[in-house]
Amino acid sequence: MSKNSSATAIASISYNDWNKKDDVPSNFYKINSRIFEQSKPDTDLEVIKQLVSWLNKHTRVGPGLSEPSDKALEIMVNGKGGVCSDLAQIFNNFCVINDIKVREWGTTSAPFNRENGGHSFSEVFIKELKKWILIDPSWGMFFYNKQDEALSVLELYQLSRRGEVIGYRSFVDGKVIDDEQVTKNYLNPDVTPFLICDYRNKIYDRFLKTWRPHIPVFLIHFMIYAMGKSYHYKFPMDDYKKIFS
Repeated sequence: MSKNSSATAIASISYNDWNKKDDVPSNFYKINSRIFEQSKPDTDLEVIKQLVSWLNKHTRVGPGLSEPSDKALEIMVNGKGGVCSDLAQIFNNFCVINDIKVREWGTTSAPFNRENGGHSFSEVFIKELKKWILIDPSWGMFFYNKQDEALSVLELYQLSRRGEVIGYRSFVDGKVIDDEQVTKNYLNPDVTPFLICDYRNKIYDRFLKTWRPHIPVFLIHFMIYAMGKSYHYKFPMDDYKKIFS
C-alpha cells in the first residue's frame, strides 16, 4: 500500500490519469452547471476559487461517509455530513470535468503518532502559473512564501522544515481558519505528506453500490485490494518504513 518516492517521480502524476470525464457520475455535471451558471472564469485559478467557494457555501461538515461518489455529493450538498477526505473526493471529480489536473494528498506523523488523525487535501496544476499548488477544499485555503507566491505541497513542507515564513489565507468569504488545525496538519515539523495514487473512482463506486448494503466497508476495500485494483501511497519526503517502525 505504501511506497517511497521522490519529487521527480511524482512530478506528472495526477488523479486524471486514472479517472476520465466519462467515469464521473452524471450528478456532478448537473451541480457543475449550477456552480458556473452565471459564468465560468477564463483561468484555472479562478475556476478553482469559484468551485471551492460554492462547495463551502452549500456543504456542511459531518460524519465520514464511505459512500459512492455520487451519493457522497448528494449527502454533502444536502448538508448531512462529510469530512475532509469526502470533500477532497468530490472536489477531485469536479476538477476532472473542468479539465484541471488534480491529485489528492494525505498526511501522517513521522514518527507515527496515533493522536494525529491526519488530513486530506488536494493539489491542482494551474496552467497560467505553470505549477502545482496546494488547495485545501475544506477551508478554501492556499499557502504562500514570503514573496506571496502560492506553494505546492512539497514546497510547503520543505519550507516548514527549514523554519521559513509561511503565510496562508482563505479566499472563501467569511471563512474562519482554525490556526491550531493548520499548525497540526501542515506546519508541525513532524508531519509528512503522502500522495494517493491509482484511485479509480469508477471501481470504488461500483463496489460500494453493490456490496455496501451487505458487508462492512473495510471488506469492500480488501476485495478491491485482493483484485490488484486498490490505491496506494507514495512518500516523496520520508522513508515510510522508518515512519511506522
